[in-house]
Amino acid sequence: MKTRMIWGNLVSRNIEKTIAFYTALGFKQNGTETSELVSFTFSESNFIINFFTPKRFEWALKGKIVNTELNNEIIFSLSADSREEVDLWLEKVKKAGGTIFSEPENYELGYTFGFADPDGHKFNFLYWPGM
Repeated sequence: MKTRMIWGNLVSRNIEKTIAFYTALGFKQNGTETSELVSFTFSESNFIINFFTPKRFEWALKGKIVNTELNNEIIFSLSADSREEVDLWLEKVKKAGGTIFSEPENYELGYTFGFADPDGHKFNFLYWPGM
């Protein structure tokens, strides 16, 4: 047996704000949002992240969600094709209202910065030669 697909599921405390943020970054909505869910496609390989309302997410989780102001549940890394592209993403994230938690920096062979979306979910853009 093998899995056909993998996707991420996160919480959105405001579906409209989530839509505005990720649309401003240029990500494409996956289907039509509902009152409990919106999905976005994040890569050429069609990696999807679903954003659920807290009540719906806790139902699926059968537990409580983390407070992203105090704790982290995951960090998604998004690839960039160059150092210059990382810097372009930085400006785009700032303009869309993201919070930069790690300024651009060199890391070994790579170059990266980290940001949080309006709900505090963490991402980083990373350029790594050959990747």
